[in-house]
Amino acid sequence: MSKITTELLLERAVPRSTRLRKIETLNLSKLQLKTGDLDPRLFSRLRHLQKLDLSDNLLDKFPNSLTLPDLRVLNCNNNKLEDVTALKQFPLLEELTYENNVYLTLNDDYKVMFLLQNLRLLNGKDITKQANHVRRVNSRKLTSKVTAHWEKFFRDQLPEKYTAEQVKSIKKKFLKSVQTNVVYGPSSLSEFTRWRVKMIAEEFLAHSLGLELNSDTEPEEKMDESEEENTESTESPREAAEDVAQVGDFSSYISNVTVTPSKRKRNHSKSGPGNKRSKSQANTKEEAEDVSAEPLHFLQCHSKGNSREDFKTQLWSCVFEPVLDSGARKDPIVSSSRTVATCGGESVCLIDCETGTVLKKYKVATEEFFSVAWTTLTMVISNSRKKAHNILAAAGRRGIVKLIHVAADFCYGEIKAHKKPIATVCFSPTQETHLFTASYDKRIALWDIGIPDCDYNFKASQLLVLEAASIPLRLALVPTCPEQYLLAGCEDGCFAWNIKLDKGQKSRPFEAIFQFPDVESMTTSHRVDGLAFLNDDVVVSKSSKPGCIYLWSWSRSFDTKGKGCQRTMSAVILAELEWSTTDMSYLTLSTCPAKDYVFCGDEKGSVWMYNLSSYTTAWGSPKGKRSERRISPTQILKWPELRVNGEQPSEILVNNVVADPAFTYLVVLTSVNITAIWKKS
Repeated sequence: MSKITTELLLERAVPRSTRLRKIETLNLSKLQLKTGDLDPRLFSRLRHLQKLDLSDNLLDKFPNSLTLPDLRVLNCNNNKLEDVTALKQFPLLEELTYENNVYLTLNDDYKVMFLLQNLRLLNGKDITKQANHVRRVNSRKLTSKVTAHWEKFFRDQLPEKYTAEQVKSIKKKFLKSVQTNVVYGPSSLSEFTRWRVKMIAEEFLAHSLGLELNSDTEPEEKMDESEEENTESTESPREAAEDVAQVGDFSSYISNVTVTPSKRKRNHSKSGPGNKRSKSQANTKEEAEDVSAEPLHFLQCHSKGNSREDFKTQLWSCVFEPVLDSGARKDPIVSSSRTVATCGGESVCLIDCETGTVLKKYKVATEEFFSVAWTTLTMVISNSRKKAHNILAAAGRRGIVKLIHVAADFCYGEIKAHKKPIATVCFSPTQETHLFTASYDKRIALWDIGIPDCDYNFKASQLLVLEAASIPLRLALVPTCPEQYLLAGCEDGCFAWNIKLDKGQKSRPFEAIFQFPDVESMTTSHRVDGLAFLNDDVVVSKSSKPGCIYLWSWSRSFDTKGKGCQRTMSAVILAELEWSTTDMSYLTLSTCPAKDYVFCGDEKGSVWMYNLSSYTTAWGSPKGKRSERRISPTQILKWPELRVNGEQPSEILVNNVVADPAFTYLVVLTSVNITAIWKKS
C-alpha cells in the first residue's frame, strides 16, 4: 500500500487544505518515499500545485505522468536519483534543486537546462545565461555537425527507392556512427553531447526519411483530446498550462504525393447564375492573359505531433521575410526574399520557397497560432557593434506574443498582450519596435517591444489601446500616414483610428466607421474579413457577404477636416472584383503593390488573381470614376489533383494567399494542413 494518501497530502499542505485542487505548496520531505509511492492518479488532482518538497527520501527516478501542470519550484535534495529526463513533464519549472544525489553529474545539469525552458535557478545558482547557450549555441553547433555527418558519410548509401529494411539498417548505422564521431565541448560533457546528438539525429531522420521519433526525445508538452478538438475553433480559448517552446531545424514534407494538372471535381460548389457567369468570364480572361504560375511544392509542416495523418490543422497567416543587405537568405537572382514564415496549429515554420525546405520550426504545444509579422531591429551584438536582425512576432489563441530571433534559433521573449485570443498582429513600417495586436477582447493594442541587448534582456511597454465595437480581424496602416491612421476590418464593419502618439489620450474610441453599398442602400454593418492597401490610396476590402470585394479610395472617403469621434463616412467605391459566391468567412485577401495585384482564395482550393495595373492610373485622378462593371480575375489558379497516399484531401478552403514583393512566389495556406507554393514562370 502506498504511503501517500489524500489525507496525508491535505495534512502536509502549506497551509493545510481541505481540497487537493486548492493546494499550492506541499512538503513531502523525510517520509522514506520510493518512486512507487508517487501515485500519478492521486498527484493528477494537484492541478494548482506550484511548490513541491521531496527532499530526504529514497527516490531513484520520477514517474513519467505525475501531471503537475503548474509546478514552479521542486526540491529533490538527498535522494537516490539516477536520471533527470522525466523532469521534462514539468515545463514551467523555474527553480530546481537536487543536491546530494550521488549518481547525478554535470551532464544531468546540462540535460535539465535543455529540457526545462523556463528554468532560472539550478541548485541555488542563476543559470539563465548558461541555459540560453545550451539551448541556442550548443544545439545549433550539434545540428550542423549531425547534418554534415549525414551528408558526408550516409546520404549516398541510401538508394533513390528504398525499402523499410534498408531504412532501418541505415538508421542503426547512422545513430551509432554519429554518436561516436560527433564531438563538441569538453570531455566532461561527453554523455550530454551523445544524448543531444542522438536526439538531433533521430529528429533529422524523422523529417528526412519519415521515420518515427522515439517518444522520449520530444521535449514538448502534449495536448489532450479536448484541446485538440478546440484547435479548429476561433472562439475564446480555455485555460491551459503554460507552454514549452523550441526552435528546430528540420522540414516536414508530404510523402507519397501525386500531382495531376487536371481539374478537381467540384462536389460542394454552389449552383446558380452567379457561378456560371463567373466561370465563363474568368475563362475568357485566362485565355487573354495567363501569368503562367506553376505548382512547385506541397508541404505538410504544421502537423500536430508531426503526424502525417493530420489533415485538420488550419493554416492562417504567412509573411515573407524582409531582405537584409547582408542577409544569407537573399536569392541573387531575385529582388526579394524567398523565405516565408507560416503559422497554424501549434507551430510556426520558416520555408525556403525555391527548395521547399522547412528551414526552422518553432512549436508551442498548448498554442494555436493565428498570425505572424516581421520587423528588423538594429541590435548590439558584441564590442558595441550594431547589426540589423530580423525578428518574428507570432501570436494566437493564448493572447501571448512570442518574439523570435530567427538567425539565432531563439525565442527570446514574450508579451502577455491580451487575455483573449489575438486575431492578427502587424508592425509599423516606420517605427521598427511598434507592434499592433488585435484581440477577441475587442481591443487593438500598440506595443513598443524594445530592442534586446546582447543577453536578450528587453522591456516591452503598452503605448495605446484602441477600443473597437466588435472583434478586429484585419489591420492596415495607411501608407501615406502610418503614424497617424490605422484601418481595421472587424466582425461588424470597417473602422479607422487616429493613432498619433502626441495626443494625450491613451485609450481611444474609433474615429470613423465606413459605409458600403448594400442591396438597396448603404450599410456599416457587415463582417470585413479581408483588408489591404493596393497602393498609397486604394484600399481593398472583402465582406463576408457573397462575392463581395471592393476597391475604394482612402483619401476621398476619409474626411480629415471633420471633428469628433465615431463619425460615419461613405466609402468612395472605385470598383468591385468578381469573386466566388460563397458566404464562407475568414478567406482573406492580400495585395502585391509593386505589381498592382490582388489575390484571394476561395472555398474550392482555387486562387483568384487580379492584375489591376490598367486601372490604377485612372483611380489616382481626383475625379476618377467608379468602374461600372465588376472586374473579372486575370486568372484563377485551380487546385491540382493532389493525392496523398492514394487519396484526395477533403474539401479544401484557401484561408490565405500571399505573394513575395516581386511576385516570384505565391504561398497558399489551406484548411487541410497543406502549404502550397506556386512559382511564376
